[in-house]
Amino acid sequence: MDLAQLKQNRNALFWSLHVLGWSAYGVSQYVGALLYGKPVAYVQYIAVAAASGCVLTMPLRYICRWLWKKPPPTMIAGALAAAWVTACVLRVIMNWFYHAYVDLEWPLKHWTEFFGGTLSSMYLITCWIGLYFGVRYYESLQSQRIATLQAASLAQEAQLKMLRYQLNPHFLFNTLNAISTLILDNRNSTANNAVTGLSEFLRYTLDQDPMKKVTVAQEIDALNLYLNIETMRFGSRLKLHYAIEEAASCMLVPSLLLQPLIENAIKYAVSPREQGGQIRIGAHITGGMLQLEVADDGPGMVDATRLANGRGVGIRNTRERLQVLYGERGTVAVTNTEPGLRVSLTFPAERATAPAGARAA
Repeated sequence: MDLAQLKQNRNALFWSLHVLGWSAYGVSQYVGALLYGKPVAYVQYIAVAAASGCVLTMPLRYICRWLWKKPPPTMIAGALAAAWVTACVLRVIMNWFYHAYVDLEWPLKHWTEFFGGTLSSMYLITCWIGLYFGVRYYESLQSQRIATLQAASLAQEAQLKMLRYQLNPHFLFNTLNAISTLILDNRNSTANNAVTGLSEFLRYTLDQDPMKKVTVAQEIDALNLYLNIETMRFGSRLKLHYAIEEAASCMLVPSLLLQPLIENAIKYAVSPREQGGQIRIGAHITGGMLQLEVADDGPGMVDATRLANGRGVGIRNTRERLQVLYGERGTVAVTNTEPGLRVSLTFPAERATAPAGARAA
């Protein structure tokens, strides 16, 4: 049985440590006997003491297990009482053997002499009990720590899923409006292509695990499913530019992280203007941090630091996702570029283990 199996089998682990502990006690006493030139009979006495201690302390496991559930005063009083009784029995056995086989000339004046040395034995057994409670306390702390981590992980997963799923209704509403407009303009072929593109994008969002990360290249491919729909709607009014570094294309990002930012850029920088607008999507690595950018040449924001208008929903959503995943190392910076707005996402660069997919351009 290896160490991992011992940790899983608490009974085997306890008895292994129990026997090992008393064996170590016996060996230490034996070394001391050799240093002081004790006779062979004294070595036998040490063996009896170690074996008796090992057997007599076995019931203490069950006593301590019962005391563990009691209030501290009861636990302490019960532990001391158990240690005293066990020490008394152990000293009787040890003193009897010593009198009978080691020092035959030892004059036994009174039966109470069989209890001589009980305090020293009680100290040893009290240490055994203290070690048992110490291990139980450590296990309890570890269990609480694991439970806390699991609860935090579940809360983080729930929050991430909530933030991700908030995107779909908003996007679906805007896209259906766009398709409705195409139908009203008798652009039925374009509307049909838009419906097909919408179904492909929704299939991707439903199949994609919100907790899963994808490469930057795969994120751009997924965004193109959305952008193809918007391109059908706006035509040449929507101008797209990509600036994706080769090294950044294989880095991992939360899936559909950029979609709400691009949706904002289309809504505020492209849709309201007759001449349309330009959107730039960039990705590069600086000092071990991955930086993604979505920039447009629209009107920007009155106060980019306060996120006062409608763009704030998507930006706050994105900021919360990064904070949940990366803590303080995940940041969102919003800057008015006059004209336009630039949203920069920065978080630790994490390379994908599998080769990145083909990058859209």
